[in-house]
Amino acid sequence: MNPIFAIAASELRIAIRNRWVAISVVTMAVFALVLTAAGSAPSGTLGVDRLSLTVASLTSLAVYLVPLIALLMSFDAVAGEVERGTLALALTYPGSRAAMLAGKFVAHLGILALAVAVGYGIAAVTTLVNDIRAVAGLGALWRLYWSSLLLGATFLGVGYAASAWARRPGAAAGLVVGIWLAAVVLYDLGLLAAVVADGGGKFTRYVFPWLLMGNPADAFRLFNLAASGATSAAAGVAGAAGMVPAWQALGLMLLWPLGAFALANAAFRRLAP
Repeated sequence: MNPIFAIAASELRIAIRNRWVAISVVTMAVFALVLTAAGSAPSGTLGVDRLSLTVASLTSLAVYLVPLIALLMSFDAVAGEVERGTLALALTYPGSRAAMLAGKFVAHLGILALAVAVGYGIAAVTTLVNDIRAVAGLGALWRLYWSSLLLGATFLGVGYAASAWARRPGAAAGLVVGIWLAAVVLYDLGLLAAVVADGGGKFTRYVFPWLLMGNPADAFRLFNLAASGATSAAAGVAGAAGMVPAWQALGLMLLWPLGAFALANAAFRRLAP
């Protein structure tokens, strides 16, 4: 049997036993349903179909929730093996360390894909039941779905790297929480402070949009806002969405998962069993 799929099947069984599948699906479903109920009311005044407006709300949800779920699933991937003493045994089996990480990645990304599909699917069904004309926003919802998986894949790789570097689940858990806060919350706050201090100068016009592109969470948000017809309903970095071409944000989104997995593989190779 292919080592990658053997490891993926094992990780999937572990995730089901530890309730990660249920937790991820329920979390996405609840938040998506709440946002759909709360965010579709002003669609008539904005001239946007309800589903496109819902997609704008789900984009903000995904920026925070998808990276968090990915990091919480991945922080134990290597550190847990070290603490349980199973890493040395696992490395005696056929397959490289990269194959071992790839197997974990396949399983975790599959769980994330299911959770996101359920959450977005509930949002779509709820919106279409209330307004069949919202079918015009299905393309935007599909774009949000696969771009959410790219965002999740990036943070899965980051979580594996943190897990290999920390070596202990407790330390890895604290590290991934810090990474989430820095990438999703503090990074934007720092840029906002810089923009306010700049007062509309050269930093705001020329540097700020590219610094946003340097963060995978912001690149994800810029891509979806730039490609969506509902950008006027969004806030925060929406003003920069028109300054950065969508294809450039997409290019970075495709590179981020590869770079994150390469970082995780490098950290895992340096780890003694």
